[in-house]
Amino acid sequence: MSALLQIVAQSPIPSASLSERVNQLQAEARGLAREHIDMLEASLLAIRGLAEEIAQGGEAYPPGVRDLARRLGEESAMRAQTIEAIMGRR
Repeated sequence: MSALLQIVAQSPIPSASLSERVNQLQAEARGLAREHIDMLEASLLAIRGLAEEIAQGGEAYPPGVRDLARRLGEESAMRAQTIEAIMGRR
């Protein structure tokens, strides 16, 4: 059986004014940007955790990698805090 398709006509006149639509889209874009920034912050914190595990991993990891992981963990945490501070000002 095939599904029946139906054409639905759109109203040629939008219910909201153009400026209201622009404001709505801008608010939606800000909300999506906030979600994206939150994802970045969460990723930085996840990197911090992984880097700290490697930094404390002992002899199984080469010394250069452990040192790099330690520094990456510290920097990731600082960057996440910076993002949080910037977003707190808004």
